[in-house]
Amino acid sequence: MHMGESYKRNWEPRRGGRSVSDESSASYYNVPVIHKPHWKWLIIWYFFLGGISSASYVIAAIADIFGGREGDRIKRVGRYLSLAALIPSPLLLILDLGRPERFYLMLRIIKLRSPMSVGTWGLTIFGLFSALSGVIQAAHDGLFGWFKPLNRVLLALPSTTINGLGAVFGFFVGGYTGVLLGITAVPLWAKNALLLGPLFLSSALSSGAAAITLVLSLVRGTNHRAIARLERLDTVTLLAELGLILLAQANAGPVISRPIREGWLGNVFRWGVLGTGIIAPLTMQIRAILARKQPSRHAAMLSSALTLIGGFLLRYVMVTAGRVSADDPQSTFEFARKPPK
Repeated sequence: MHMGESYKRNWEPRRGGRSVSDESSASYYNVPVIHKPHWKWLIIWYFFLGGISSASYVIAAIADIFGGREGDRIKRVGRYLSLAALIPSPLLLILDLGRPERFYLMLRIIKLRSPMSVGTWGLTIFGLFSALSGVIQAAHDGLFGWFKPLNRVLLALPSTTINGLGAVFGFFVGGYTGVLLGITAVPLWAKNALLLGPLFLSSALSSGAAAITLVLSLVRGTNHRAIARLERLDTVTLLAELGLILLAQANAGPVISRPIREGWLGNVFRWGVLGTGIIAPLTMQIRAILARKQPSRHAAMLSSALTLIGGFLLRYVMVTAGRVSADDPQSTFEFARKPPK
């Protein structure tokens, strides 16, 4: 045996049939391979409120065009709710920046290859449409009767056309947050890059429909057919959300999906997102549909509240589990591993 071979064997003892060098490359000494995102509660709340705002606007636009008489109340509540949920969203984003006082620099240019830049401009344009539609609705409700010149101008604007154009940006804002997560190097997000956009959009639509239903249920004298329409929309979007969640979990595999299967986050995912936020309201809605009964006001309120809780917990779990996934070197290695040919 040569001297070099003896030296190499002395410094590479074997553990379970593997050398130390092989073991370190597989485990990375349990040190994270990538930096986890800093996103916490500010972004979670932005994802939730931004989703409600965008979906409420889209639903209001659809009700304005196709809703008929029952759609008038949906349109009215949707416009106001969209604006109310949107107002805190830019503030949450600005506070999350490393240098909040420089937020205006994001609007200097448009980088089509930068999802952050495109998202900032998309949110800004949607915000203008949401604010304009809210003001137009206020004019129709007589809130600007004290200022007749402004009231006449607002009433003359083509509100249906404005709603239709704004709904395009509403769809964008509802889904782009999921796309934003998917373009990162975080294993749990990157593995489901094609699914997160549709998942966040379907979740936004279910949360938006639930929010409008909750408001209408609190107002006495609301037409039950308007609530029934929203409940049917909520049922469809919840089914789509459930399918996308289960598909994303299966696509991630046992290693990468570990944060949403085990421990505290696993319990929140199973009992909060799936159980409370999707299965429970779906059961109530499907039973009412099969029985061919109009949903009662209290049942609609409960179903809507559960859906909203589930929508918030979905964003909490996805953001927090992504941070855990980034800290796990095994998830990074699993994501980077090339599939066998």
